[in-house]
Amino acid sequence: MMLSHIRRAVVPRAAPILMRRCLATDAPAAGLMKLNFNLPQQTLYDSADVSSVVVPGAMGEYEVTAGHVPIVAELKAGMLTIKHSDGVAEKYFVAGGFSLTHEGSTTDIVCPEAVKIDDLDPAAVSANYEAAKSRMSSAEAGSAAAAEAMIEVEVNKAMGSALGMSLA
Repeated sequence: MMLSHIRRAVVPRAAPILMRRCLATDAPAAGLMKLNFNLPQQTLYDSADVSSVVVPGAMGEYEVTAGHVPIVAELKAGMLTIKHSDGVAEKYFVAGGFSLTHEGSTTDIVCPEAVKIDDLDPAAVSANYEAAKSRMSSAEAGSAAAAEAMIEVEVNKAMGSALGMSLA
């Protein structure tokens, strides 16, 4: 009883209706979902209709389609695939980030970096991987240099995997 009185005093009755109106977005076309894909310096997709997105989740890869349950996931370095309604798949290498799928078939992808798979140079990935392995083996155990080299090794290994290369 007391809380209901406080709520009425603090939140006017029209607030829920106004919030729904402010938060409403255009619904995606049947069978499609809305995608927002953002980098710090660029928006790659802004409320675009797509068939699905294959996400490299830290706990495992998964595919988001229209009507997917809401989920928040951390991304690991790997390949993010955007499947368009015409069947074309667009592939990006992402260095990490987050994916948020909301009710209403909208997914937000936020990454510090992303590059189209076609723009990656396999020779450069291989050379960077070997250089990072060398730095990691020569760095003092537990040092910041060792940690940075280990991250470089893992990211270049993930890039190689996205390109179909086996780096060991």
